[in-house]
Amino acid sequence: MAWDALNEEQREIRDLVRTLARERIAPRAAEIDESHEFPWDVVELFREHEIFGLFFDEEWGGSGTGTLLALVAIEEVSKVCATSGLLLAVQELGSLGLKLAGTQEQKERYLPRLASGEWLAAYALTEAGSGSDSAAMRTIARLEGDEYVLNGSKRFITNAGVANVYTVFAKTDPEAGHSGISAFLVESEAPGFSVTRLEPKLGISGSTTGELAFDDCRIPAAYLLGEEGEGFKLAMRILDRSRPGVGAQALGIAQGATDYALEYAKTRETMGKPIVEHQLIAAKLADMETMTEAARGLLYRFGQMCDDGVDGAELTKASAMAKLLCGDVAMQVATEAVQILGGYGYIKEYPVERMLRDAKITQIYEGTQEVQRLVIAREMARESRAFLLAGVC
Repeated sequence: MAWDALNEEQREIRDLVRTLARERIAPRAAEIDESHEFPWDVVELFREHEIFGLFFDEEWGGSGTGTLLALVAIEEVSKVCATSGLLLAVQELGSLGLKLAGTQEQKERYLPRLASGEWLAAYALTEAGSGSDSAAMRTIARLEGDEYVLNGSKRFITNAGVANVYTVFAKTDPEAGHSGISAFLVESEAPGFSVTRLEPKLGISGSTTGELAFDDCRIPAAYLLGEEGEGFKLAMRILDRSRPGVGAQALGIAQGATDYALEYAKTRETMGKPIVEHQLIAAKLADMETMTEAARGLLYRFGQMCDDGVDGAELTKASAMAKLLCGDVAMQVATEAVQILGGYGYIKEYPVERMLRDAKITQIYEGTQEVQRLVIAREMARESRAFLLAGVC
């Protein structure tokens, strides 16, 4: 039996999610990808079995089981369907602003609905001209009496058109750069809010990715999240905690691709023996397994750090490292899985073709791999390691 970092309670919940994924979601994965339709049946499955609750404290109707187990749940679902795994990751992403900066009244209004899955959430930071450069955003929010009026747009927003509440970032002081950004809660029924388009994509086809428009969109002043000017800091704190959700999605893809390629290699024969016995194929599988397990170590380490209350620069670095390695491993492993299946790997009848397409986005969204490397190097430069060189000539 493989070594397991989880305790008995965590393993029980993991096994429940694993069973649901294999028996209920896996048979739907190809159809979700082919139809490009949002999988409301999977949302209902998560609601029925209280899977969304894994991301919330007991106070709000969740399980209170912590970050590590939440990441494990995303991983297990993503082994069979990355779109369905993303449903969980984005529910956390869209809720983190409330958890970190929400008032008691805001939390009471939204968190129970999000924990049950009655409402879905989304996170709206990116614009057409400002991805990694948040200070370049053009969406503006101005206070008029007891309301904020938002004008502008957001792009590449996951859960566009299906979310009930969006964490939206806009400039309350257009001249102040990062310090002029504030965060808001915008409900889907807010006047002046609309979803103007949904994007056709390479992968995660059942997940909606769209453009939001704010045309004199009016929201109560009480829906300001935190204080004015604190939006950028909040956005970065959210991403520190949410990026590993993408890492968990990527890890699930990598493990799913490895498992499928292994089973295929055991049954596909050439030259009188299964291809798993050919050294070149065996070497690929060994590398895939090793890379995946190494990525799991960084991801689970991050989850445990969160559960232990670690914060600040140490968590920022751990988050970036987990997201970076998991995303790169997913792409490498999925590519090798296609190679092991040969021509069969390139056709839609076999799931590794879908896994390869799904893997690519994990290197892009919630901070590109290039940004993760910058974050890691920045934190390294701030660390003092001179003591390690003591006595070295």
